[in-house]
Order: sequence, then structure tokens, then C-alpha cells
Amino acid sequence: MLCDICGKNPATVHLTEIIDDQMSELHLCEECAHQKSLQMEQQFGLSDLLAGLVEFEKPVKDTEPVGVKCSSCGLSYADFKKIGRLGCGECYNAFRKYLGVLLKKIHGSNQHVGKSPLKVTKVLKKKIDLQELRRRLQQAIEMEAFEEAAKIRDQLRELEKKSAQGDNEAKE
Repeated sequence: MLCDICGKNPATVHLTEIIDDQMSELHLCEECAHQKSLQMEQQFGLSDLLAGLVEFEKPVKDTEPVGVKCSSCGLSYADFKKIGRLGCGECYNAFRKYLGVLLKKIHGSNQHVGKSPLKVTKVLKKKIDLQELRRRLQQAIEMEAFEEAAKIRDQLRELEKKSAQGDNEAKE
């Protein structure tokens, strides 16, 4: 199949556009796909997306930083909202408590898990489950809810037992 735009090169990118409830498919070569992505970015950039998510039009609340800047690159939170990009890696630390809600809206979570092989993902999930159970156990103990704490303790032991069995099987 040849590219729908240039008609010369083989189509390697398949794009589905929905405009006014009308769906159309484009089959593009890499060069035309790159040009199309540049056009789309100009029409609808990342800053527009972030602007919608952060809701720029709302008045500044007490929870929004006023005058907070990154100590490394000097980017202010207001500038981040305007351009839609952080200046450096330290910006994540500088704006940490303000980015959580935004990241949750964009990604569905404010905790990055990343792409991992299924086996690694299962191990991480078990660790997170163990951490959560330990936190709940500590909370139950502090609240002196000993029956609940005993149930959580039993769940924790069972999960740790399964985790140890899984580790042994992986070694074999």
C-alpha cells in the first residue's frame, strides 16, 4: 500500500482521524507522517492539552504556588502553565505537590510504573500490595482495631508466603 499523500513511498503509518463524527483513515509513509504530526502539533500543542487539564481560567487558589520557582533552571510554575513543559528534572521536585493532581488527570495515576516485562510487573505489584497491607496493619494497630489488624496480618502472611513460593519457582 502506498502513501495517501505522496503516493510514492510505502505506507508504514496508519492514522485514523475523527472530525465532526466523520472517521477517515490515512495511510502514510514515515516522511508524510512526520509532516502530519508537525501540523497537528501546531494546531493542538501539548500546552493546549495541559491548559485544559490545569484549568487556567480558574482564579489562583491558595493551593497554587505563587512565585514558586525551580532552584535549578529558574522556571516558575506560572511559566510552566503557559508553555506546558518543565524546564529540567529538578522542576519535578520543585513543583511536586502541584503536579500530582495534573499527572493523575493525564495518566490516571501519579505514580510512574513504566513499561516492564509482565514478570517484573507482577513482582512490582506484589511489592506494592505488601506495602499497602503493612501500612493498613500499622494504621489498624494505631487505632487499636486489633481484630482488623489480625485479619490484615493473616493476609500479609499469605501474600508473603505466595511471594516466597513464586521466588523459589523463578529460581528453579
